[in-house]
Amino acid sequence: MALEDLLRARREKLDRIRAHGLDPYPEDAKRTASVGDALAKFSQWARAKKKITLAGRLTGLRYHGGVVFGDLKDQAGAMQLVFKRDTLGDTFELLQYFDIGDFLSAEGILFTTNAGEKTLEVREFWMLAKSLRPLPSAWHGLEDVEERFRKRSLDLLANPEVFERFLTRSKTIWLIRQFLDKEGFLEVETPMLQTLYGGAAAKPFRTQLDILRLPLYLRIAPELYLKRLLVGGFEKIYEIGRVFRNEGMDREHNPEFTMLELYWAYQDRDGLMDFCEELFTHLLGELRRRKKNQTLLYEGKELSFTRPWRRVRFTDLIKDAAGLDYDTASEDELRKRAQALDVEIKEAKTKEKVADMIYKKVAVPQLHNPTFVVDHPVAISPLAKRNGDAARRFQIVIAGWEVTNAFAELNDPLEQRARFEEQEKNRRRGDEEAHPVDEDFIEILEYGMPPAAGLGIGIDRVVALFTNAPSLKEVILFPFMKPREK
Repeated sequence: MALEDLLRARREKLDRIRAHGLDPYPEDAKRTASVGDALAKFSQWARAKKKITLAGRLTGLRYHGGVVFGDLKDQAGAMQLVFKRDTLGDTFELLQYFDIGDFLSAEGILFTTNAGEKTLEVREFWMLAKSLRPLPSAWHGLEDVEERFRKRSLDLLANPEVFERFLTRSKTIWLIRQFLDKEGFLEVETPMLQTLYGGAAAKPFRTQLDILRLPLYLRIAPELYLKRLLVGGFEKIYEIGRVFRNEGMDREHNPEFTMLELYWAYQDRDGLMDFCEELFTHLLGELRRRKKNQTLLYEGKELSFTRPWRRVRFTDLIKDAAGLDYDTASEDELRKRAQALDVEIKEAKTKEKVADMIYKKVAVPQLHNPTFVVDHPVAISPLAKRNGDAARRFQIVIAGWEVTNAFAELNDPLEQRARFEEQEKNRRRGDEEAHPVDEDFIEILEYGMPPAAGLGIGIDRVVALFTNAPSLKEVILFPFMKPREK
């Protein structure tokens, strides 16, 4: 049957339901238990012949004369229903107006069929919402990857593994909050609309507050506001929220994404590295139901999270990837090597930025087990303390994903001003991602900020790792998609 015919048939059933004086979209939804409750207490409730009411979506209907079997699914699970003409009387005839995809309430008694199937024998039922379109699994499937992302609701219905992935995402965020709360961190919120963006090397989205005719930016990071809170007296704080960067879309990037940022007064870089190992160990153990084996399978490769993790200098990775000593190589030599390695450099870039692009394109994909990359050039770390020409910084790379960026936070207002001014020079040379000078932030630093360590963790990337997802689009419920051409 053509799709147009299916749509017409469902509209006709809708009209017939209303002709019977029934509301196909009632406000009142009867439910006394979830499918999960019914399965967990099945033996007890079946023995007691306890009458319960389930509610959910019909995912199957099988007609056998005076008996109809159905499958009801809610968030907690699925259960078979049986409708009998002898039990339901005239109400049984209303089943002809139900389709796979409809929502209903069903009241009845639990029992086990001869085939061993846990089932609800329905004594009364009500329509909760009529589905006017067939579900993808019942019509044409939902296999086109791009269509899955555009119609995530149908993707969740058609693909149980996708639904499970997003349950894992929610649990991961909950576990992070639980871990940080137990460690004495306080969750806070900072502005998403900012008069001046900062806290990362990224191009912002611009907007405007019309009532004040004031240009605004969507935040590229919450960092500078969180540091203001350190000045204000908070010592252990974090924020989990959306961040917006006007950059490309690929396996590792989406214009909006979820970031955890954390700041810890009186902590240093190396202490924060140990803390990160503890956090990931906790997450891995909880998500894998406390298995002691600290390994994870990602895209066919086994990753070992056994502590301590490898620590390697940024310049050593550049030497391995490009065959050049970063400290002695010139900018021109790095550019030539980047070209030989097919590293595309479009905008005006400094020596440090060219090295960073080589690192991202060539070195990062080779890092499989969890690795701390340390001691990046100061010039690409304008918010980090320094040790000579190296920043007191680290990144965590796992299976080619940069999942964490962290610093011993720069709290010298004079040096911070000098770093910002150097970034401003890079901006004038064409680097759109260079950090702007934030006079207000510098003034706040002049009141004194305690020594602190801070980090950012890309939640989407962590979830991709833990759910064996090949790209961020698989772990963001509604990833940004280019509009279809009309």
